[in-house]
This record gives sequence, C-alpha cells and structure tokens, in this order.
Amino acid sequence: MGRTRRILRFDQFIKMFKCAPLLLLPLVLGYDWGGYVYEEDLLYDHFPGDFKWGCATAAYQIEGAWDEDGKGVSIWDNFVRIPGHIIDGTTGDVACDSYHKYKEDVQLMANMGLKSYRFSIAWTRILPNGIGERNQAGIDYYKNLIAELKANNIEPAVTLYHWDLPQALEDMGGWLNDSVADWFEEYARVCFEEFGDEVKLWITLNEPKETTLQGYGSGTMAPGKHGMGTLVYIVSTNLIRAHAYAYRAYHADFSNQNGQVGITLNVNWAEPMDPTNETHIEASETNLQFNLGWFAHAIYKNGKYPDVMRQKIDEKSYLQGLSESRLPHFTEEDSLIIEGAHDFLGINFYTSNLVYPEISDIEDINYYADQDVASPQSEDWYGSGSSWLKVTPFGIRRVLNWAVKEFGDNDIYITENGFSDRQGNIDDIQRIYYYKHYLNQVMKAILLDGVPVKGYYAWSLMDNMEWAMGYTERFGMHAVNMSSPDRERTPKESSRWYARLIAENGYMESETPCF
Repeated sequence: MGRTRRILRFDQFIKMFKCAPLLLLPLVLGYDWGGYVYEEDLLYDHFPGDFKWGCATAAYQIEGAWDEDGKGVSIWDNFVRIPGHIIDGTTGDVACDSYHKYKEDVQLMANMGLKSYRFSIAWTRILPNGIGERNQAGIDYYKNLIAELKANNIEPAVTLYHWDLPQALEDMGGWLNDSVADWFEEYARVCFEEFGDEVKLWITLNEPKETTLQGYGSGTMAPGKHGMGTLVYIVSTNLIRAHAYAYRAYHADFSNQNGQVGITLNVNWAEPMDPTNETHIEASETNLQFNLGWFAHAIYKNGKYPDVMRQKIDEKSYLQGLSESRLPHFTEEDSLIIEGAHDFLGINFYTSNLVYPEISDIEDINYYADQDVASPQSEDWYGSGSSWLKVTPFGIRRVLNWAVKEFGDNDIYITENGFSDRQGNIDDIQRIYYYKHYLNQVMKAILLDGVPVKGYYAWSLMDNMEWAMGYTERFGMHAVNMSSPDRERTPKESSRWYARLIAENGYMESETPCF
C-alpha cells in the first residue's frame, strides 16, 4: 500500500473516477467541494470475519409517537416547543414515524445485509416519570422491535440514554442532581431485566460530552442551561457516576445474560498545526484529554479526571478567586466504582481540528478557555451539510491509535460515523466518498496497526430529526419524505454501496470505480 499523503482536488476526483453524469449532476449543481482533502491510497483487503456491520439511530430522532401509549414527556419534547430553539421550527413529534414503521425499517436493514442495529431506548417510554411505575406498552414496543431484528438475524445494540432525559427528572435538577446516578441505575436495571436475554451489547450513554456542553454549557440543546465553565463539570461528574452505577448493576445482578456494557464517547482528532513543533504536539495531547479523556480517563484508567484537566482547572479556579476548583473530585467510593467500569469503548468520530497553544484570558470562565488551546479547522478540508463536519479520513485512524495508546487494548466499536448534506440527493456520491475513505482508514487501523475494532455503525440508517438543526441536515443512507404522512423511505446510492462493502467484507480492486 502506498502510504504517501497526497492532495486531491475535486476536479481530479471526477477525472479519476469517470462517474456517470447522472450521479454527478446533483453534486455539481448543489454541493460545494471548495477545497482539498487529505487522502491516502486505498488498502485492498478484508475486515475480520466476525466484524459487526451496522447502522445507528436514536429514539427521539426517528420514533415520533411522542405522546402515544403512555410515554412520558422528555426534555426534548419541551425544548422543541420554545421558539428559536430549532432552526427550522420543527419537532420530533412524528419524525420518521419509526414507532409505527419499525418492521419496514428492519427490512431496510435486512436488504443492506446489516449484522447489527444500534438504537436507543426512550427512557420515558419505559418509565414515564423517570423512576417508579413502568409503562408496559413502551416495553412491548422495544420487545417487538428486538424480536423483529432477531428474526432477520440482526443483533440489537442498545443505547440506554441518547439525550432524552425525562422532564420529570429535569424538574428535580436533572444531571445537576447527584441523585441522577441512582435514577439512571434504576432505569438501567429495568432495561436489563426486560430486554437483557436478547440484548448482548449495551451502551449506557451516548456522547455525554454533548449532553454536557450543549445541554448545560451553551444551552443550544435540551435542557438549554448555560454554565460553560461551571455546570458542565458538575454534569460530567454525574454522567460518569451514572454510567458506572449501571455497569456495576449489570455485572452484579445480570451477568448471567452474558452481555457487554460500555459507553459511547465522541471525539475529533486534534492534528498539530505544526507537527514539528513540540508545543503544538502538547496542545494536541491537551485537547484530546479535554475531549476523549474527559470521560474516558476515569473509566478506563484510574477513577479520576485527566491530570492536565485537574492541573489547569484547579489553577485557573484559584486565580479566578474561587474557594474551590470548578472541577469536582469523585468521592473515594465513586472512584472505585468508576475505575474499570467497561467491557468495550464506543467511539463516535466524524471530523478533525487543527490545534496550537493559545493562552486564554484568566477572566474567561469557560471549558474551552480552560484548555489554552485553539482548535480551528482547515479551510482546505472538504465541507459537508454541517458547519462543523469537515472530511478528514486520516483522523479516524489516528484517534483509534491514540485511544489504544492511552487506554489500552479494549475492544472498540465505531458507534457513529457519517456525512451530512442539505440537498437530500439519492445519488449521494459525496457520502459514498466519505464512507469509502473513512472505512478504509478503519481497516488500516485494524490490519496494519493492530487496533481491536470489532464493529462499525454508520450514522445513519435514514434521514432524521437532527436535533437543533431540525430537518435541514441529512445524514441518512435512506431518504425519508418528511412532507408525507406516510414518511416513505427511499434507498440512496450510499445504502447500496454499503451493502456491497458488507457482502465483500472489505475492498476489492475490481469494484465499480465511482464507489
């Protein structure tokens, strides 16, 4: 394999692949590829024989049926109703209507040859008030979904929490209340009891960093609170405790189910702006510790926050005249519960940043200022339908290797990775390009670097409600007609490409050039 990095312009990409005009037309007319992409030669080989190929979704983004069959109200049910919170003024009340169309959705998966499906359970369908009385109709829905998956030889991978906290618990303080770890354990125990005989892969929390930063920092996501330098650290502490409590509950009382429990953490690769400059390399390490390390360090290492976070935030808190650090300490008891509370590591990866040191104003009480690191993105990287998502295939391999170096040889699942557009093209060649090069980097990490990646979940099975961006950003391998009451699904070319990759379990030199 040629490892030399080269730069490929879009016009060269077109010339090289000689794609059919029909496929190119929507791309040329409606998509901006105004830069360069760092691309390596492809490796033609195969993934391990037991590799788990999947797609991922989340309950609020696809289910709809927001108030049906005894479901309680979540923080997102309320958040979307406040004017200005959702860019296009939409809600997830119906979304993709997967609550009523789950059998059709499972057939989409079967048609692609998926081995696994990652979905989340809506806490409020199981326990409408967050704790206490169970809702049998909600339990039955997920049992039926799981049965349909198993009937089609698709393994369920279940996320317990994908951002939709019961409003009843938020009214009691939500993730700011130390009792939330006990509330989450109660909910997790119900799920293990009801679904654990059929579910063998459990993810406690999805992207707790975003729950923290956007939900309790910037306020751009539910519940919309603002405390970027204060509340975020209280919330992160309780999220880590909640994960660990659920993990310990499973292995104490449900280990005979023979499943695995992990957590899904999102991270951008931090590429040193100048890779020959030691201060830029140090900035990369700091940024990675403040991102992936923020939640992983305590769980996968020693029950504590990363040293660089502790040192920086403690020092800044003192200089800011505070009587104690803004970064809480775990109790000794909780540290023992947290350390080692994992069976695997889930990583959500989409993009990268360039980083270099930048000393922040001491008066700026802010998570980002605490790092003393600038993290822009290169204008030369290809864009997407999301302002933050630049196409950087090289980053996923580097993140995987860093995770192994930092946290050891844990089994790793790529629990999300995907590409957005705004046109909703069925001939979504740009999405295929993204997946082709990112997944090849994953294969290189496995075969060339020895990283124990066990599975991959593309985001997403279908276009859906993209949180505060409403329906303006589309990540799906299937289009959904959101203007139709029937919410018809249409396969995109990316779904066909992914199906071929799964069938081959790797990359063939004879594959269709365009894909």
